[in-house]
Amino acid sequence: MPRRAREVFSPPGRLDGTPAVDPAGRRPPWTRIERVNEDRPLTRLDMLRFARRVVEHQAARQLALMDRWIADEERREAARQHRPAARRTAQEWAIERGLNGRSAVYVHVGGCTGAGGRAKGVGREQAVRALTEGGVQPCPLCRPDTTLGILE
Repeated sequence: MPRRAREVFSPPGRLDGTPAVDPAGRRPPWTRIERVNEDRPLTRLDMLRFARRVVEHQAARQLALMDRWIADEERREAARQHRPAARRTAQEWAIERGLNGRSAVYVHVGGCTGAGGRAKGVGREQAVRALTEGGVQPCPLCRPDTTLGILE
């Protein structure tokens, strides 16, 4: 009995392509192909129509996937275009902080290439105050003291 159970649950075919056959010589039920219209054999035209429906279905799924990808990319592109508009405009003046984050090192004209990531935008009055009263050095590249009209 256990031997027969193993044969019943064996794979549907052999590696050489011959169909699996049970000990009584019959084909197991999983290897039998059932059709709805058993009154006539399948013609080449029936098989071609079936193949067309399969391709149609696959194409519809692929088109839906492509549409989803396009919509995602359009959303990302809209976000990319919105980001620069949402950013604040660059300040006219910037004060660059030292490595400790507290002490001011340089005063820059807004947009100076010498201003690093530690520069914070400030107003004109604060920049003038930092140069005159705070003892902060002007940037040697953009020379904000000249632009502000401060003479030493």
